[in-house]
Amino acid sequence: MILSKENIRKALLHKLPGVSAHTKMLPPKRILKAAPQDRSKVKQSSVLLLLFEENEHLKVLLIKRPPHMKHHAGQIALPGGRVEMNETAQETALRETYEEIGINAEHIQILGTLSEFYVEVSRFQITPIVGWLPSKPVFRINPDEVEKIIFFPIEKFKPPYDEQQLDTVTGKLEVPCVRFENEIIWGATAMILSEFYDVLQNVSE
Repeated sequence: MILSKENIRKALLHKLPGVSAHTKMLPPKRILKAAPQDRSKVKQSSVLLLLFEENEHLKVLLIKRPPHMKHHAGQIALPGGRVEMNETAQETALRETYEEIGINAEHIQILGTLSEFYVEVSRFQITPIVGWLPSKPVFRINPDEVEKIIFFPIEKFKPPYDEQQLDTVTGKLEVPCVRFENEIIWGATAMILSEFYDVLQNVSE
């Protein structure tokens, strides 16, 4: 598979798998679209799927949220947050990345966007932005928002996926997940990685 940034950019211009990819990692009894009565409560947000190459492997920069966070505490995530007034999804993702891990927007090349979806438990409508760094990043962690950084090789997302019983805000759930470096990647982050992994299957075509 040829994983140059230009080929990834071209793959992101094709029709995205969206729901078919998200559903593979969707926790049970969760939905991907806000119910009509909840639409006024939806909070627009975005995250940055930040890519770089290391030793001929394509890697994604993931973060672990600290346990005191209001939403998704202790979970593996992508840098990002709520879209502020007069801000685009891309601007939000770049701003939050700088605030959380100190990587300046001027070093990041935007390749495209993945499919947005709704996270019922936090009422976030998430737009994933895909970015590229020319080399392994030098970062500065904001300990209020990030516990640690994980450099995840996207090739390790391939099926079959694991399952894990977790205590969540809605009770115990048996969720699809991927294990890496003693961490569990599940929920919204796994759904985004699932779509990106499926997109990459078109890169070599």
